[in-house]
Amino acid sequence: MKKILYMSLGCLTFGLGTLGIFLPILPTAIFYLLTAFFWMRSSDYLYTRFIKSTYYQKYIQETIVEKRITLLGRVKLFTSLFLIFAIPCIIVRNPLMTTTLTIVYIAHLIGLNLYFNRKKDIL
Repeated sequence: MKKILYMSLGCLTFGLGTLGIFLPILPTAIFYLLTAFFWMRSSDYLYTRFIKSTYYQKYIQETIVEKRITLLGRVKLFTSLFLIFAIPCIIVRNPLMTTTLTIVYIAHLIGLNLYFNRKKDIL
């Protein structure tokens, strides 16, 4: 029963992660990490196939594990972040919320640039 639940949740998160490739409001990486987690616990076959897939290699392996992202990838990342943070600011028009979201966005810009510019630690 537990394996079926994990397999089903893995399929759901895989579908949401794949939709996230095309829709900037869904975070692809988080859903793909959850997919790997669920399928690792339910099916060796699905897990192995998933980590060998081009989706996993592009969105998880290169970006998160190897810390490699192209300039176009960074532009897409920061543009989608900007849109996600701008929508509530436009709708609500609250100065405190706008200031807070601006600070969080700038923290994301700085933090992600530091993360991707840092060389991978050599063991």
